[in-house]
Amino acid sequence: MSEVPSQIVQKLRNASNILVLTHVYPDGDALGSQLAFGEILSALGKKFFLFGEEKVSYIYDFLPGCEVLGADLPDLAEFDCVVALDCGDCHRLGRKMAEVLAVTPFIMIDHHAGNKLFGDMHWVDSKRASTGEMVYDLAIALGAEISYAAAFCLYTAIVSDTGSFKYSSTTAGTFRVAGELVARGVMPSEVAGKLFDNFTVNRLRLLRMVLDSLELHDKARIAFISVTAEMFNETGATQADTESFINYPRSLSSVNVAVFFKESANNIISVSLRSKGTECDVAEIAAGFGGGGHRNAAGFKMPGAKIAEVKTRLLKVLLTD
Repeated sequence: MSEVPSQIVQKLRNASNILVLTHVYPDGDALGSQLAFGEILSALGKKFFLFGEEKVSYIYDFLPGCEVLGADLPDLAEFDCVVALDCGDCHRLGRKMAEVLAVTPFIMIDHHAGNKLFGDMHWVDSKRASTGEMVYDLAIALGAEISYAAAFCLYTAIVSDTGSFKYSSTTAGTFRVAGELVARGVMPSEVAGKLFDNFTVNRLRLLRMVLDSLELHDKARIAFISVTAEMFNETGATQADTESFINYPRSLSSVNVAVFFKESANNIISVSLRSKGTECDVAEIAAGFGGGGHRNAAGFKMPGAKIAEVKTRLLKVLLTD
């Protein structure tokens, strides 16, 4: 595991007002890391602003500190630096991308192997299972007190991005950090309950329809599921309700690669890929479509396309990989 870069530690120690952000539509690792980092900066007596352009999904609104997130950026001249967490590509920073990238230094902390290394200062460690682990080590390097709220958010981040510690990215270091957070009072059963026992009726109805879309290819080694705009309209569910759906086809014993195709109202197809073991590097496949991620978890977007054509193009690649 890489050590926290000393220049990042020094810059954060010297900064008095810090802008903290993550990627749009943040998942548990992104949001948990961002909220925890706010707590850490608060413990250090720093001024900070947690930026989030969307309302927090109900999936994660149990995280302490969600109410602190703001969608209206203050005067960017007020900030000494920007810290972007868990964001592998600057284009995932959202509508304010150009404005926030103009702030220097721009510090980027992430664990995605395909990170585009934007900004001025980088700490990227693809051997880490989550950005939450890295934020924990950063807090230790800064000598910051880790509050219960910060520990709760970081533990949630880790559990989210490791699939409850079952993904191949999970290491002894992952358990080391998780153990430290539990020692600070976090109850694993509470986090698991809030993360995984949180379905709404609309979400369950959508899941039924998505599972009905299951397609198996290559002797059931490849599994596709899909959600269309029509399904969202019929069930009243939202994009947030599709969280973790990809795990269902991935759980099939014969499946090596699972793919989830999501159609949004703005005519964009989002594709999530998951694989098992080392047979298929889905990050490499996603990169071929302009996306990225990890060996076993990656994704990409296709604007102006139809699900059927994206399926055809992707299946051809998967069958020849």
